[in-house]
Amino acid sequence: MRAVLTVLAIWCAGLGAAAQFGKISVSFDALGTAYADWPGVWIGLMVSIVGLVGLVFGTTAGLLVARVGVRRAMLGALLAGAAVSLAESFLPPYPAMMIFRVIEGASHLAIVVVGPTAIAGLASGPRQGAAMTLWSSFFGLTYAVLAWVGPMVLAAGGVALLFRLHGLWMLACAVILAGVMPDDVRPAVPQRRLGVLAEHQAIYRSPFLAAPATGFVCYTITYVAVLTLLPGALGGAWGQAAGVAMPLASIGVSLTLGVWLLSVIPAVKIGQAGFAVAVLAAAGLWLFWGRGPWAFGATLVLGGALGVVQGAAFASIPQLNALPEDRARAAGAIAQLGNLGTTTGTPILALLMQKAGEAGLALFVMGFSVLGIAVIAIQARRRVRS
Repeated sequence: MRAVLTVLAIWCAGLGAAAQFGKISVSFDALGTAYADWPGVWIGLMVSIVGLVGLVFGTTAGLLVARVGVRRAMLGALLAGAAVSLAESFLPPYPAMMIFRVIEGASHLAIVVVGPTAIAGLASGPRQGAAMTLWSSFFGLTYAVLAWVGPMVLAAGGVALLFRLHGLWMLACAVILAGVMPDDVRPAVPQRRLGVLAEHQAIYRSPFLAAPATGFVCYTITYVAVLTLLPGALGGAWGQAAGVAMPLASIGVSLTLGVWLLSVIPAVKIGQAGFAVAVLAAAGLWLFWGRGPWAFGATLVLGGALGVVQGAAFASIPQLNALPEDRARAAGAIAQLGNLGTTTGTPILALLMQKAGEAGLALFVMGFSVLGIAVIAIQARRRVRS
């Protein structure tokens, strides 16, 4: 029972980490008013700076977590996140706000590295796939909840109230996890420590450590871009419905069908199957473009397929890596390449749609899904040979 409570508390910490992005997105217009002397692109940087920290330091964070321990890293990240969120609620001058956001980026990165590492150690057997899939839902669920609750909070107390509630959420997670999270276990024989560059090379050369991340980047580069640009491209009521339904389909399918599949099939195989269905869904979207309900149905299939891929990527971390320190390294690589995908996918898709419209969108999804299938296969072959 304690393990279940701890997994749920870690997942709640993940919701708080996702809100480090989402609270800026939902209050974007209000922040634009508060910082009226700064052009809109600078307000946009408030969102992206958190992801840029992960892009640059993702794998490094995995190495640090492996060395300091998941409990200390999680509690430190949550306390830092609570402190900066409360400081941000006073809307300090823009340069100070950006310093706080950089600190928040480090807090976010530590949480998303520790989360899957700790959960994989707490859940075993058939429950492990379900627990890892639950963790994978934290980002999409947070955005859906903030889209619903955020405007009401802003109407009641503005940006200050939203940020303070977020800070209290992070603090509450820290208090709960301090009581239930197991103490860190130090390895009996200290590992030989390599330089940072050598550690990075060791991770990305390993078909066990790098495999979850190399498949995951094909998901992030696709999913975030499609979710950002597809609703507007479809237009009208069907486009608006797709913007809401796609993330819900991703979460729902991954937590039901995805969890069941993980109990009977290796995660890497499920990832390939999800990408294959995404190829078919993209072809259907292209074929039925402009035919409202049919196109909408294709977006739901696409969202569900990519949700399965997401859950499988996180579930593959413990399936491929038995040691906690290796799981932390693999999670750090996921954070780094995941941020690479979210940063680059949208501008690439925007360019393709500008040149080729819906055909560009379909080929974008199909191309990266086929690449995901190929990368997973290549890593599997390398594991057999190693």
